[in-house]
Amino acid sequence: MTEFRHFYTKNYKDRLNIISKFSNIDAQYVNEQTDFNAINDNLIENYVTDYSLPEGVCVNLKVNGKTYVVPMVTEEPSVIAAASNGANLLSSFDGIQADVDKRLLTGQIIIKTNNYNLLYGYVNNHISDIIKIADDAHPSILKYGGGAKKISIRRLDDDYCSIDLSVDVAEAMGANIINTMLEAVAGFLSNRYGDDILMSILSNYATDSLVKVRGTVKYEKLSQSNGSQIAHKIAEASHIAQIDPYRATTHNKGIMNGIDAVVIAMGNDWRSIESAAHAYAANNGNYHGLSTWVADDDKGELIGEMTLPLPLGYVGGVTNVFPKVKLNQQMAQVNSAKELMKITAGVGLSQNLAALKALVTDGIQKGHMHLQLKSLAMSAGANADQVKNVVKELRLIKHPSLSDAKLILQKINKGE
Repeated sequence: MTEFRHFYTKNYKDRLNIISKFSNIDAQYVNEQTDFNAINDNLIENYVTDYSLPEGVCVNLKVNGKTYVVPMVTEEPSVIAAASNGANLLSSFDGIQADVDKRLLTGQIIIKTNNYNLLYGYVNNHISDIIKIADDAHPSILKYGGGAKKISIRRLDDDYCSIDLSVDVAEAMGANIINTMLEAVAGFLSNRYGDDILMSILSNYATDSLVKVRGTVKYEKLSQSNGSQIAHKIAEASHIAQIDPYRATTHNKGIMNGIDAVVIAMGNDWRSIESAAHAYAANNGNYHGLSTWVADDDKGELIGEMTLPLPLGYVGGVTNVFPKVKLNQQMAQVNSAKELMKITAGVGLSQNLAALKALVTDGIQKGHMHLQLKSLAMSAGANADQVKNVVKELRLIKHPSLSDAKLILQKINKGE
């Protein structure tokens, strides 16, 4: 493996040549498949090329009375169609109601001590000092109304405690802000606890950065003939996600299909959002569905509610690096982190409704199949002009395969 020693210091061409030799891939093919981007070469280590994902938009989304077009980046064929469908169902009246009470990020300083009471007393006697030290470590955040807001102490076990610092990071994603503050506070605490300080780090479990969404759809909008029946089945499916972790995991994956796609399009860290959401889904000790749906026969309405942490940022990170992030912000007409949180959660709830409706009616596959057949056609090598005709033929086959798609494409290319 000596060829990879100090790989990050090698120029772009040398990197490709080393990979080509190591992987036994023709060097010319490697060069044909890769493009160089100077910005991304500085963004990540061992840069090779850009990996493109398709971007589309969710339409019909109405949140707090405002209609949005929301950019979404995803490779899964049915996600945007489902989100738009669910958004349309929830678009009556003022659409989805969304609320963000506060947007604080929390960081931890882990201290090894078997005397919780002594630590508790020491920290509480120095709260004002700790807040000031944190703010002084990143004073620019104060200009935007942010800053350190509260300190708390938790006993983790007999030997370890966590000092939690909660910070208003204004419009930023905030990881660098809070980590800088934590290290400054840890420096202050080291005068008393020294080597007992294990680490200082942001927590992605953003329980002080929650967004709540609520949506309503009339029975007749679900179906003119059997809307009530569908509503009750959706409510039952929601109930199963509250009592069975196997179902809850897939239930929440569907929600995150929509949320992740928006988060990526808006240049945020989708991994942190995923971890926060799934941790919150287990906040009562059992993993459960993030959303709940209830059928109200008196009003003839299906009502969905969801609360989850969405610590999204409007500035910072790659939002200032990738031009498409700024374009996507303008496309969505969002102007703040809290507004972004609201529409992202709205997409998640819409996605969830569409998925549940499909599950309890025609089944999930019917909605997927048209888009999956398009993917199958493209995998067989169909170009953009040929996809439609390949899909048309694949529909006539009970269980179409890649071999079927290739055979159909061969006939099309021969003019048969």
